Amino acid sequence: MTDMIIGSRGSHLALWQAEWVAAQLAARGRKARIQIIKTTGDKITDVALSKIGSKGLFTKELEEALLRGEIDLAVHSLKDMPTEIPAGLELAAVPQREDPRDALIGSTLHELKQGARVGTSSLRRSAQLRAARPDLTVESLRGNLDTRLRKLDKGQFDAIVLAAAGLRRLGWAHRIAEALPVEIMCPAPGQGALAIETREGSGLGELLDDNPSRLAVTAERALLGGLGGGCQVPIGAHARLEGETLHLRAVVASPDGVNLIARQSSGAAADASAIGEHLARLLLAEGAAAILASVYGAA
Repeated sequence: MTDMIIGSRGSHLALWQAEWVAAQLAARGRKARIQIIKTTGDKITDVALSKIGSKGLFTKELEEALLRGEIDLAVHSLKDMPTEIPAGLELAAVPQREDPRDALIGSTLHELKQGARVGTSSLRRSAQLRAARPDLTVESLRGNLDTRLRKLDKGQFDAIVLAAAGLRRLGWAHRIAEALPVEIMCPAPGQGALAIETREGSGLGELLDDNPSRLAVTAERALLGGLGGGCQVPIGAHARLEGETLHLRAVVASPDGVNLIARQSSGAAADASAIGEHLARLLLAEGAAAILASVYGAA
């Protein structure tokens, strides 16, 4: 049996994720090697992600390699993966999810002084930061995790916001000053989860799928799809399971943080997609449509 080929971006975190998947497959008797593929998002590093205006910034080239048969599976951060998957491909597995919350590094939210400079590459994070602390100066921050941490350590920012999951995976959990409650900073749909994408019918992903994690991200992605959003718009979603019940919280915010709509919905976990779609319709009816229209118009 020939070794499987795992496609991955080349960042420290992406390679950790691909190596983790390779180790999980090896433990199940399937050998794999990693092939690095550079994506559009990796090539454009001097522009805020929200201004590039393209879905699939970190996935498109990996998906093209899958379709050409150059790799057998691609490993993504699920929050980077558009809700629409190209024909011939499938989201084959969602392994057990890490902490989905956002984290402040450098200071807690309460301890930040008035006018403090906070760095983030995310329109969703900056909008919710401005809603929680309108006095802060929120500035764009691009780069890999280690690059962003280096900029903080050099004093370019008083604090930065990163996904807690990436810090934990790379052994940098000690850098977290505060894991922000989802009521203050609703995470990106799928944040903290990995996505294993394959060609349809390959059966490769089934070995690694975690059903509770898949149900949670299914609800979050259904909400995102219902709102017509990509991964670079100010939409947050967080699903959690309690037994057979799934609770979904979602936020849509204007970039300046002035208008923020937050709603919740619950239902049977087996109806994860329907819960997400229902909450999307509710948000749209309560003002999210106008907020998103203004964001897309400004993009």
